[in-house]
Amino acid sequence: MKVTSLNAAHLLVRCLENEGVKYVFGIPGEENIHFVDALNGSSIRFILVRHEQGAAFMADMYGRVTGRAGVCIATLGPGAINLLLGVADAHTDSAPLVAISAQVALSRIYKESHQGVDLVAMFRPITKWAEIVLRPEAIPEMVRKAFKVAQTERPGAVYLAVPEDVEQFSAPPDAAPLAINVVYDMAPSASQIERAAEVLKGARSPIVLAGHGAARNGASDALVRFSERLGVPVATTFMGKGVFPDDHPNALGALGFMRHDYANFGFDHADVIVCVGYDLQEYAPERINPDARKKIIHIHRYPAEVDAHYHVAVGIEGNIPQSLDALAKAVKKSRGPAAAGAKIHALLRKELDRGANDDSFPVKPQRLVADIRRAMGRNDIVLADTGAVKMWMARLYPTYAANTCLISNGLATMGFALPGAIATKLAQPDRKVLAVMGDGSFLMNSQELETAVREKIPFVVLVWEDSAYGLIKWKMNLELGRDSNCDFTNPDFVGYAKSFGVKGFRVRTAAELLPTLNRALSDDSVSLVVCPVDYSENLALTKMLGEVTDPF
Repeated sequence: MKVTSLNAAHLLVRCLENEGVKYVFGIPGEENIHFVDALNGSSIRFILVRHEQGAAFMADMYGRVTGRAGVCIATLGPGAINLLLGVADAHTDSAPLVAISAQVALSRIYKESHQGVDLVAMFRPITKWAEIVLRPEAIPEMVRKAFKVAQTERPGAVYLAVPEDVEQFSAPPDAAPLAINVVYDMAPSASQIERAAEVLKGARSPIVLAGHGAARNGASDALVRFSERLGVPVATTFMGKGVFPDDHPNALGALGFMRHDYANFGFDHADVIVCVGYDLQEYAPERINPDARKKIIHIHRYPAEVDAHYHVAVGIEGNIPQSLDALAKAVKKSRGPAAAGAKIHALLRKELDRGANDDSFPVKPQRLVADIRRAMGRNDIVLADTGAVKMWMARLYPTYAANTCLISNGLATMGFALPGAIATKLAQPDRKVLAVMGDGSFLMNSQELETAVREKIPFVVLVWEDSAYGLIKWKMNLELGRDSNCDFTNPDFVGYAKSFGVKGFRVRTAAELLPTLNRALSDDSVSLVVCPVDYSENLALTKMLGEVTDPF
């Protein structure tokens, strides 16, 4: 990049390039025009979005899929505030993200002024670090710290505010990006491995719960080795889906449903729980250890959170795959295949098969899940938005690799899947990407369809249409016996999609669903598929689970 004199904006761009940033998602404003202009001619592709919330969700999902911090930008005041939800989602889902916004000039930051609010104070509770850049020469250190903090376990969000006058200040002639210092995983403690091995040797019925941290740390292969060597069944959290393949004989499926599900019975019988990369906000510890008497082995890159139902017998901190392999080697004995896995496989397969062959219309959720699985390859990526759709996808969608079924379950945010699919496709261009959304969440960020078309980023959105906030209706009926204030009307979604230049399809029979999905996914364009869903199955499911007796 050639500039006559280096100003703070150009220095900031150079530092982002040094961090390996490929994309910046955002909207320019009057107060950050010098930074946006400095991106021209750089190696960074600026993705202009239609709402700052969409930019934050794109950075959120890019960070989650790649492990490298996604970057979103906005102007000061309302632009920066619009980033808050996506930044909070990334932070609570432990996805690395760096948010950068403008701020009022230093000449007026200390007094009441137009669009002046304390942005650092707003972002501080939802980030690992939030600060304001006061001098150009501070930029190299602050950018390096931002990425180091965002990407280091536990990953999360970071925020930097750049005052509008500071971005124009001249930078010192010797100002340059700092060298990137890589933080290496530490090896697990031998003494802790030995203590954990003694606990496992004495276990009558051990079980593994694998969380999002196992996916972030590439622990899939080690988890399989551990499970097979010791004959221990493995369940995952919603965000850990796929880190242990669902077609493995020892797989118990995903935990997180609102009622006592099949996998919960496995934890009822367990006396030792090996929690691998599990963060407490993914699933309440009380649900797996209600009487607080089970022994817990905590395997993660950082210490366990404190909870009365998560009293750790042994904590192993360090590289998760190394820890699993070392622990398996120390235990030595195998219990043979985990019989619990086969029983739960059969129960889930029975549900899915029953729905897969149901030709009724509107389409049953089970049929939707089954046809989505048929349309997607093992390594293709589904983003399941928050709502009733999340519950059905998380329970029944067979997942075989980490980060191929993306669910927000820290903050559990509606509306992330469509903008998130844009970033996911940029990060994984060779995979099919499908955003599965309810009609309520779809309209929250549907304007980003225009971004995808303009930027030529192909993916498919599948909308489950019921003209209501289905999950809230479900919950109301369960707890109150009635529902209210959940129903709405929808536009002509196909016509709406076409107005953006998106290919639109409406499913009119159950038999049309799979061929329509296949057609949309095979096309190198942005497509929207709308399918009416029969959510009477929601209450039928919770009633059925309430009547399930212990399968073990």
